Amino acid sequence: MTHPRLARRLGLFDAVVIGLGSMIGAGVFAAFGPASRAAGSWLLVGLAIAAFVAYCNATASAQLAAAYPTSGGTYVYGRERLGPWWGFTAGWGFVVGKTASCAAMALTFASYAVPASVPGAGWIQRLVAVAAVLALAGLNYRGVTRTAQLTRVLVTITLAALAVLVIGLWASGHAGPGTLAAGQPAGSGGVYGVLQAAGLLFFAFAGYARIATMGEEVRDPRTTIPRAIPLALGIAVVVYAIVGVTALAAAGPGVLAGSSAPLADAAHAVGLDGLGPVVRIGGAVASLGALLALIAGIGRTSLAMARERDLPAWLGAVHPVHRVPHHAELALAVVVSLLVLSTDLRGVIGFSSFGVLVYYAVANASAFTQPAADRRWPRTLNVLGAAGCLVLVATLPWQSVVAGVVMFAVGLTGRAVVLRRRRRTARP
Repeated sequence: MTHPRLARRLGLFDAVVIGLGSMIGAGVFAAFGPASRAAGSWLLVGLAIAAFVAYCNATASAQLAAAYPTSGGTYVYGRERLGPWWGFTAGWGFVVGKTASCAAMALTFASYAVPASVPGAGWIQRLVAVAAVLALAGLNYRGVTRTAQLTRVLVTITLAALAVLVIGLWASGHAGPGTLAAGQPAGSGGVYGVLQAAGLLFFAFAGYARIATMGEEVRDPRTTIPRAIPLALGIAVVVYAIVGVTALAAAGPGVLAGSSAPLADAAHAVGLDGLGPVVRIGGAVASLGALLALIAGIGRTSLAMARERDLPAWLGAVHPVHRVPHHAELALAVVVSLLVLSTDLRGVIGFSSFGVLVYYAVANASAFTQPAADRRWPRTLNVLGAAGCLVLVATLPWQSVVAGVVMFAVGLTGRAVVLRRRRRTARP
């Protein structure tokens, strides 16, 4: 069956920017707190481990995207290389987990935009979050070029805010090497602590596969995607490293470990409370950028799953003018808005992290099976990437593991029931 196709409108620059928008989200403003609590002064070692695992996974995604330049990312790769069940497992984990992440990111944006001190802040934040979801979904509806244009603006503002913060902290004269290990948090460090920090930082910038998910909309994808993914990841890792070193040099691991807003507290530690609004604006804009990329990625994966009847066929529609999966994006906007209004998922999205690791484990396994003619990187990276995913799973809280197992059990059981009914219906 021939399916309506999306339009190839993204070049290398836009692909890199969309990748950056996915990775340099709200995590860069918040992740260093819990990561410092886990690793202490070994925080940068955790960042290096996270970056290496991300590189292994990114090369697998880039290699597969060059061979299968269509929408859906690892859902498609798993189906093609390992079989339908593996593809469904990756796709289900991505769509369900990242839908929860959308709700969490929308609420994170609202918490930056509407201070808790405002009367009735709780419901105002929820309404602002819904407005953000609907506005960004509407923009996505208008076409991928509009998405890319706004992402450029959001990434530029985020990087500018981080640059102002970094320059201000170093210029204060209070940041220096002597602070890097100051106030080592009790119980931090050690192998487990470093790995836990690596897991937290890995999830903070694990959006590099968004480019592959949108492979059907990239021009010359066999060349563009393998260049864009490592480039975007490299830039994101450099940004995280600069911010991490600066925060440690300004405040030390002891201050960061006890903070829910580590960059704002780093500014406070050197007497630069005036940078608070910069952090708030940067966090809000970064949250919007991540939310925009999430909506685009989930819509494309839902489209791919609908084409294979793993989701309702209605979600597989492509707008005749804008060439976007408009039904999938409308459905996503409704579901995320309902989640925002009914619950707060900011603290209970561990199963999303579990789903990300399963997603990349399937990607590495898929890349491992590719023939020599399609290989761009050695198989060793696929083995190390899969092993890294398993190690990071071990660092997740047990509640996250249980939630993730339940999520996949529901999806796989549901697919088995649907397939059995289809077979019964097809019998003469």
